[in-house]
Amino acid sequence: MTNEEISTLVRAGFPQAETLRVEGDGHKVQLTLVSADFEGQRALQRQQRVYACLQEAIASGAIHAVSMRVLTPQEWQKISMFG
Repeated sequence: MTNEEISTLVRAGFPQAETLRVEGDGHKVQLTLVSADFEGQRALQRQQRVYACLQEAIASGAIHAVSMRVLTPQEWQKISMFG
C-alpha cells in the first residue's frame, strides 16, 4: 500500500485536517495528523479514530504497523514553536 493510498484513507475520515503527513514503506507507517476534530479527546480516542480509517488495510495485512502523532492545531503550534 502506498503512502498516497494511506493518506486517502485517512483524509476520508478527517476531511478538515490541517496537516497530514504519511511516511514509511507502506507496511510500517509513521503518521502525523493535525485536526480540530481532536479537540477534547484523549490520545487513545484520537488514535482509535485514525485506526478506524485504516482498519481494513491493517486487517488485510497491507499495513503491519502504524505509529502516529495526532494533535490539535494548538498542540501542533506549540510543538512547531518549541520543538
